[in-house]
Amino acid sequence: MTLQQLRFLIAVAESGSINAAAQRLYTAQSNISNAVKSLEQELHLEIFTRSSRGVTLTNDGTELLGYARQVVEQADMLEARYEDGGTPQARLAVSAQHYAFSVEAFVNVVERCRDSKFEFIMRETTTAQIIDDVRAFRSDIGILYLDDFNARVLQKAFADARASFHPLFDAKVHVFVSKRHPLARRSQLSLADLTPYTRYSFEQGTSNSFYYAEEPFSYIPCNRNIRVSDRGTLTNLLITSNGYALSTGVLSSEMQWGMASIPLADAPTMHVGYIMHDDRKPSPLLQQYLDELNRIIHANQLSEDGVEIVDC
Repeated sequence: MTLQQLRFLIAVAESGSINAAAQRLYTAQSNISNAVKSLEQELHLEIFTRSSRGVTLTNDGTELLGYARQVVEQADMLEARYEDGGTPQARLAVSAQHYAFSVEAFVNVVERCRDSKFEFIMRETTTAQIIDDVRAFRSDIGILYLDDFNARVLQKAFADARASFHPLFDAKVHVFVSKRHPLARRSQLSLADLTPYTRYSFEQGTSNSFYYAEEPFSYIPCNRNIRVSDRGTLTNLLITSNGYALSTGVLSSEMQWGMASIPLADAPTMHVGYIMHDDRKPSPLLQQYLDELNRIIHANQLSEDGVEIVDC
C-alpha cells in the first residue's frame, strides 16, 4: 500500500469516476485503475462497484476511505512541518467544546508566537469530533467536561480512542444570562426558575446523544430549545434575549461585559479537562497553552463560587 494509491482512491471517491479523477490529477486513467485494482487485491476487498455511470463506494470502501483520508492528511502535515530543510514548524492544534476561555488562551499563545513560523488550529466542535480528532492525531488535545451523568459513556469512548482525561478544574453548573435578564440579579437559581425561558444549547450533529451534550441536564425536557453550532451566535442570543445556557461559570474577558453567571442549585459538579492521545507527549507549545488556560481560569477568581482549580 502506498500514499499514491490512497491519493488515487480519495480522488476517485470524490470525483465519482476514474476518468474524472484522472483529469483532476493530470494522469492516465490506466494509472488510477491499476492502482485501485492493486489495492483491492492487496486488501482482499472490493472498494468500488463499477457501472456505466461511474463508480460507487462499497461499505468496505467507505470504511477504507476514512482511514485513507487520515493517513494522507497526516502525511501532508508531516511534510509541511519539516519543510525548508528539515526545520520543524511550530504546530498547535486544539479541539474543544464551546468554551470562550479555551479560545482566549489560544489567541494569547498565538500572539506570543506572531514573529515565528507556525501552524495553529483551533476547532470548536462536537464532543464526538473532539474525541475523533485526538484519536486521529488531528489535534494535540481536546477540551471537554465530565460529570456523574456522562462519565461512564465518555470514558469508554476515550479508552476506545486510546486517550486519557486530564483535569483542569471542577465547577458547579452556572446559568449564563444577559445582564438585562429578569433573573440576572439572583444570587442562585433552580431548574424551576428556568422553566419559562428558552434554553440555548450546542447541537451535536449525528452524535446527538444526551451523553455527548455540552450542557448538564440536557436530558431534561424543555418546551423551548434553540440549538446552535457557533459560540458567537449563542453569545448574541444570550445578550439580546431572555434565554439561558448552562455551563461552567467561567466568563472570559470578551463575555464579562454583557452576561451574568449565576450558580444553579443542586447541580452536579462539572469536571473540565482535556484528553490527549496516550502515544503523544506535550510539546513546549502545548504546555504554554495549558499554562495559559490555567492563568485565565485563575484570573476569573471563581473559586469562591465553587470552581476548584486543578493543576495540569
